Amino acid sequence: MENRTDMAEELHGSRAGACEKSGGIESELFYEDGIRISRIKVISKEGAEAIGKPQGAYVTLSVGGDLQSDGAAVFALSKKIAENLRPLLPEEGEILVAGLGNRFITPDSLGPKVIDRIIVTRHLMGEPYFSGFRPVCAISAGVLGCTGVETAEIIKGVCSRVRPAAVVAIDSLASLSVDRLCRSFQISDTGIVPGAGAYNARRALDRQTLGVPVVALGVPTVVDAETIVSDALKSAGADGHAKISPGLLVTPKDIDALIQKSAKALSYGINMAIQGDISISDIEQFLG
Repeated sequence: MENRTDMAEELHGSRAGACEKSGGIESELFYEDGIRISRIKVISKEGAEAIGKPQGAYVTLSVGGDLQSDGAAVFALSKKIAENLRPLLPEEGEILVAGLGNRFITPDSLGPKVIDRIIVTRHLMGEPYFSGFRPVCAISAGVLGCTGVETAEIIKGVCSRVRPAAVVAIDSLASLSVDRLCRSFQISDTGIVPGAGAYNARRALDRQTLGVPVVALGVPTVVDAETIVSDALKSAGADGHAKISPGLLVTPKDIDALIQKSAKALSYGINMAIQGDISISDIEQFLG
């Protein structure tokens, strides 16, 4: 059965033998402030082929608790997101934040909901109150089925006019584990292929296609049904795996609330990473 996941940590675990043999992957796992942090660096072509991901850095932050009921956990996670995102961004220049996905399909609405909470400042750089802020613009590009235009084409067009120093792209991901849904947050400097984990891969958003560095942030919101049933069969001691029609994806019943909390954590982290020492209270004040 094909591993239907966008998570580098899961691919590294499921292909451990090939990854170790390639010698082109460095990894570490540790905990900080109750958050599980996995860092994977793909340093060679052989490593990229073994793990099935482009060369670059992948950081996964995982929380064990329920973000939906723990505001302190959201704030702690946001700070870790900022700490791990900031080194991947250029020190100067404008940042374009792009929210990928379909606002009208809840598991796919993460990107647009994050965009709703980004502090945009590009149009305010002449105002004295914003003199200490970095210029930021944001776009929710929609999806091909709604716009008739590839997301990559829209964002490339914006980049050609805005000329940002980097793009930060946010998207919903697929995972191999129900326990990861809206609890694992992946950051990478390799860009992203929208829809890759949900049987609908579109054009890549990366340095090659956009002409600027692309940092991707994603949260798994769906699991392949075949994966769930196959894991259940293995736990019961049965051989083989389930035969379920491809494309059947499962999401939690409270996905609407989970998306809201995940978007909040990501937006806080992105705002803090871009704007430096801005506090969460300041962010909430700006966003009203």
